Formats: sequence, C-alpha cells, structure tokens
Amino acid sequence: MISGLHHYALEVPDLAVAEGFLQDFGLETGEKDGSLVAQCPGREQEQVRLVQAPAKRLHHVSFTVAPGMLDSLQDRLERAAAPVIEPPAGAPQDGLWIRDPDGTAVQLLDEAPSPARPVAEVLANVGATRQRIGVAQWRQAADDVMPRRLGHTLLFTPQPEQMTSFYTDVLGLRVSDRIHGLVTFLNAGPGDHHIFGFIASSHPGFHHASFEVPSIDAIAFGADRMRGQGRDAGWGLGRHTIGSNFFHYNPDPWGSWIEWFSDIDQIDDAWVAGEWEVPPHLWGAPPPEAFLSNLEPRR
Repeated sequence: MISGLHHYALEVPDLAVAEGFLQDFGLETGEKDGSLVAQCPGREQEQVRLVQAPAKRLHHVSFTVAPGMLDSLQDRLERAAAPVIEPPAGAPQDGLWIRDPDGTAVQLLDEAPSPARPVAEVLANVGATRQRIGVAQWRQAADDVMPRRLGHTLLFTPQPEQMTSFYTDVLGLRVSDRIHGLVTFLNAGPGDHHIFGFIASSHPGFHHASFEVPSIDAIAFGADRMRGQGRDAGWGLGRHTIGSNFFHYNPDPWGSWIEWFSDIDQIDDAWVAGEWEVPPHLWGAPPPEAFLSNLEPRR
C-alpha cells in the first residue's frame, strides 16, 4: 500500500532558527500555509514541514500510496478501527488522514513520489574493481554534495509491536530487520532497506530523519560544512550495521538528529528479515551518550 515516505513534520519553537539549521544542512527552504517547508535541491517534493509551537514535538508523518490503492486502504483502515480524521492544524489539507497507535497524525497521499535529482555515477577503484582510470577523483568529488531525497525517518515508541503491526498489517509496510529489543526497520518493497522504523522508548517522539547524498565524499563535505557554520560535530563518519549505509548525524536545535547517508542496502521481494544482536554501527566512533535519548515532551 505505502509506496514511499513523502515528508515529516515537527512543531518547533523558533522557525528562524529552524530555517538556518536546515539551510546549513543543505536543504532549500520556503514558506507554505504559514509553515516552514524544505526540500532537496532539484527535487520538487516537500520533505520537511515545521510548524510554530511552544516546544519541539512530532507533528505528523506523510507517505505516498501506490496509485489507485487509496480506496482499498481506506477499507482496511475501517476494518482496523482506524477512523479518518481532520488534518491537524498547520498540516496540508490533501490526502487521507489517520492516527497511528501512538496517536501520531499520518497523511496518506494518492500520488507518485517526485523523482530525486539525477546524479552522476560514482566510479570506484575498490576490491578487484577498477572503474576509474585516468581520472583524479579529488578534482570532482565536490561537484555534487547536497541532499537529493529524504530516505527514511525513525520514531520513538513505547509500543513497538503494536506500531509494527499497524504499519505492516494495515498500511502494507514490511519488516526489513530488527536490532533485538531496540529498533525495528520497515521497507516499502523493493528498494531501500528501510524507509521508516521505530526505536523502543518510554514515550512517543521523533528520533531522526535521513537524507541521501551522492557519495561518501558528500557526507564528509556536509559534515565539514556544518562544522564551518559552528554546528555541533555530531556522530560520524561511520558505516551502519543494519542497512549498511555510510552515515553522519548532526544534532538539531531541539534534541533530535538529522543524517546524511549513502550506499544503503537495496532489497528485493526475496529479502528475509532477521533479528540481530548488534550495535548500530559497524565501524566508527561509538554514538554520543544522548543519541538514543528521547527528549521530546510527553503528550
């Protein structure tokens, strides 16, 4: 049913602070319906929406639905006793709106995702592969380093089993893998290893959003750009275990995180989910102590 992640939305206390942070990260910002919105350069799709409020909270998440499936999905929602709701204040009016078991507003859009900005193939000389001959990579590594699409977001939840059941049995996502007792990763079918997921916590909240960049060089350039703007150094560079992607995270001004990623595992319909006893990173420095802290106020 769900075909992709469209955008996420937060309530934040200062839109000017938010705009500066998102621009430093590499997103293009603007105003829409009284909210701050941001998108990736070269992609005509809202990726972030920020609503003015006294404190930072998760406002809603938005997904695209496979074309022609919205009516069928509405029948499944009725059988699951998940009634359609009015869009929350500050949210776009289009699509179908529901609430998940944690009470988070969820927008379902009957539209195809906008294509991400085209990027050049990154040639590599690794292992036994020799693709880049007669080219000095350092001279072109910085040609395209900005985010090109929102890849995934992870939420805190006190009820990961109920949330997983809702998003899989009702909304049609699939479990990709789990880190035992901690994280559940969900996919929308062939493509990225995960587009959504949950971290076990004492209460609901927003953990991070992750944006694909064209290369590992782009991750490093992004981290350097944030440091140059006086932003906290964050966590990275590293390679994740689940998903296998290279990563770097920066803390946002409100106690959650934003990530650049590249080289994520691609899965197909034959993928078999596993449950793993592993840390979140294969190599790199350990995560900051506050990385899994849910600082969002209780609802």
